[in-house]
Amino acid sequence: MSLNRDDMLRELELLPVWKLRELPSPGREAAAPQTQVPVSEEPGPAPEPVQQQVAEVAPLPDLIEMKVEVIAKVNAEPAVFAENRLERIRHLDWPALQRCVQDCVACELSATRTQTVFGVGDPHAEWLFVGEAPGVEEDRKGEPFVGQAGKLLDNMLAAIKLKRGQNTYIANIMKCRPPENRDPHRGEIAQCEPFLERQVALMQPKLILALGRVAAQTLLQTDATVAELRGRLHSYNGVPVIITYHPAYLLRNLADKARAWEDLCYARRTMQELQAATQV
Repeated sequence: MSLNRDDMLRELELLPVWKLRELPSPGREAAAPQTQVPVSEEPGPAPEPVQQQVAEVAPLPDLIEMKVEVIAKVNAEPAVFAENRLERIRHLDWPALQRCVQDCVACELSATRTQTVFGVGDPHAEWLFVGEAPGVEEDRKGEPFVGQAGKLLDNMLAAIKLKRGQNTYIANIMKCRPPENRDPHRGEIAQCEPFLERQVALMQPKLILALGRVAAQTLLQTDATVAELRGRLHSYNGVPVIITYHPAYLLRNLADKARAWEDLCYARRTMQELQAATQV
């Protein structure tokens, strides 16, 4: 059995529908109305516009406004969450900060790491050495600067009468290893840098040595190169900062070891001046 249009609409529960009445044309009589309405001698009120009638019969919510409100709410939540996260980190003590780093899943690096690398050394040290991110061995052992680059860093410390763990602390900008040892992305750095900021606030070191380009650019919020930044004193949250080359870079560029030695001598003189200033 075939269905006409009205039957089909009725089966789909789409009836009744609004229909425009056809006006009579010249030479053609208008169709007789289905119901007879008594004619009044006095004109009645003008009929309401169709749009107004539809609105009164079937009011609908403003979907566009609802969507805007939902989008605004969704976009606001990450900012609120980030603000709350930063505020929590700023109030953590040293053990709580370590646990927070260990449990962190704020970026995608948490899915590929073996373990986090918080740092190593004396949490009350005057010297703070900051590198870029953990490598393969660091990710496996949970300690920064191991392997050949770590050995070279130990030699650099010994050259200025320092030793790992004694009045020194070694950390990284990143607490998780980026895959394939790639540079960390800006978003990853933004999630991880508050941990280092809190470490610095708790330690209150006298001097920071930034090892390499990523560490220098992150601490100083700049795009300048190590060559452009080394040789003068900078500041990170009120702590003096000296820039030098990363030990892994020096292993590939032996000619710059002499420049790194100059930076270490400059750091040693600066530390002596800072220590003398506190004793006055």
